[in-house]
Amino acid sequence: MKNLKNILAIAIISIAAFSCKNEAQPEVKTVETEVEVTKAELDPNATYAKAEFKIEGMTCAMGCAKTIEKKMAKMEGVKSATVDFGRELAMVEYDEAKVTPTTLEATVTSVADTYKVKDMKTVEAFSKEEKKACAADCKKDCCKNKTEAEKMACAKDCKKACCAKETKA
Repeated sequence: MKNLKNILAIAIISIAAFSCKNEAQPEVKTVETEVEVTKAELDPNATYAKAEFKIEGMTCAMGCAKTIEKKMAKMEGVKSATVDFGRELAMVEYDEAKVTPTTLEATVTSVADTYKVKDMKTVEAFSKEEKKACAADCKKDCCKNKTEAEKMACAKDCKKACCAKETKA
């Protein structure tokens, strides 16, 4: 009987000691939210211009280039914005009435002081698009799979730069 009392006393003391912990743990709640990004309607009658410019000071594709790209894409009047980290080149299509090259430059430099805009120019087609179109034309019907004489004749008629380069090779 004495052993039973001792065991019961030890059990009560251990339950009391371990159940009275005062460790409050924060309650974690997960709340689902929907973020809807709305872009202003683009004016179909607007005059859109294309600008290309170098951005110096970028150190990474996901952080720097994507941040700049998103910031420019959110501007009112910007139809499209692409930043090519490898070439340090930004290509933006914008409404001339709402956006100017100066505002584009201000937007890029406002992301961080380390970014510098160089060689801004208005273009008819972005350099990446132009190369793709030229390469596609050359593969289809211009100078590919022809003899040297045919390539020379083709180059005279073809106004694409890729054809002129291929005939020299």
